[in-house]
Amino acid sequence: MPRSEPIKAVRGMRDILPRERAIWRVAEKAAADVARSFGYAEIVTPVIEHAELIERVGEDTDAVAKELYRFDDRGGRHLALRPEATAGVVRAYFEGHLNQEPPPARLFLIGPMFRYNRPQKGRYRQFFQLDVEAIGSDSPALDAEVIEIAATWLHELGLRELRLELNTIGDSKCRPAYLELLRAYYRPLQDQLHGDCQRRLETNPLLLLDCKVPQCQPFKVDAPRITDHLCEECTVAWAAVRRLLDASGIEYRLDPYLVRGLDYYTRTVFEIYPANGEGAQDALGGGGRYDGLAEAEGWPPTPGVGFAGGLDRVTELVKAGGAEVIAAPAAEVVVLADAGLDVAAADVARICRTVRSVAVDYESKSLKAKMRSANKLGARWVLLLSAAEVERRVVQLKEMASGEQVEVGWADLPSHLA
Repeated sequence: MPRSEPIKAVRGMRDILPRERAIWRVAEKAAADVARSFGYAEIVTPVIEHAELIERVGEDTDAVAKELYRFDDRGGRHLALRPEATAGVVRAYFEGHLNQEPPPARLFLIGPMFRYNRPQKGRYRQFFQLDVEAIGSDSPALDAEVIEIAATWLHELGLRELRLELNTIGDSKCRPAYLELLRAYYRPLQDQLHGDCQRRLETNPLLLLDCKVPQCQPFKVDAPRITDHLCEECTVAWAAVRRLLDASGIEYRLDPYLVRGLDYYTRTVFEIYPANGEGAQDALGGGGRYDGLAEAEGWPPTPGVGFAGGLDRVTELVKAGGAEVIAAPAAEVVVLADAGLDVAAADVARICRTVRSVAVDYESKSLKAKMRSANKLGARWVLLLSAAEVERRVVQLKEMASGEQVEVGWADLPSHLA
């Protein structure tokens, strides 16, 4: 890049500016509050993992084959930026000995993920997710619980016009026979499929149902349905999930061709869209059961179920819906002092900071200009400080909304501002 050109953000990355953070804070707080209300505890895992951890659980998926950020560190270790959180949370579950505690471990995480995909509105190469995981139990009630958490979070944000798509994809007992049926169905169509689907036909035919390329869409209509080929255990679990969702009053639509893009899912899978959303890029989140993930990572076989919701899309939808989210002011109190009183202004600010957020305007400009700046900051009060008032250790406290002004001693400022 020529030195004369300003350096801008990396393509596919973006800044979340202070004026946008208000909605993000609301969405994050609602996510944490809802998760905790269901008994989930927060976990934080690294954004960098061994590349093998990610590759083992999704080698033939776009998230790994095409979109994974891989690099070698100075020690020659093959590392990757996490494209999703579940693999790392399961690793932490075992490495942190959470598997020795009473199951299930109910965990949630809020943080950034990374995928090298085509940037577009609402889709970035660094994106943020709410991740909810219940590890250590195969109870279908947890499938329904995770779905309820997802729906409750979105409802708390005022997003009530939603569409929940639901399916089951069987397990290691009944799915192999179904995959053979899929191969037999698609083989005569192979020449008409997208290149990735032609390659996956033999290795992972389930992903043909997840293909978003228009040329492959018509073929899904007549493809065999997994729900017609479930084993007894999967049939019972599938019925239980639907029964529990019905009892919770959560509406859903059965989609026999819904699968998830990563390899480790079994049984329940689901995705949530705005009611008028159509494409995959409109999805607000999704998840399902992943009873094969722990074993794929090299740990003892352990069931789990989870959900990931996209904060980027959710906050954009909240904003588009006209939700009134009032941003906290950058400073509730602004100290305006005459020239040469910087030390006294800083002392006053420290006193006030025990109860309010405070900024000092150190700029050399007129009082009128400083008042305009304080108003733009959204300050509720300004403190006017002159040399004579410093001598008496008092300030003029002015409330911006009413214009009322009173003289207050420094020691009494916290009680006036509380």
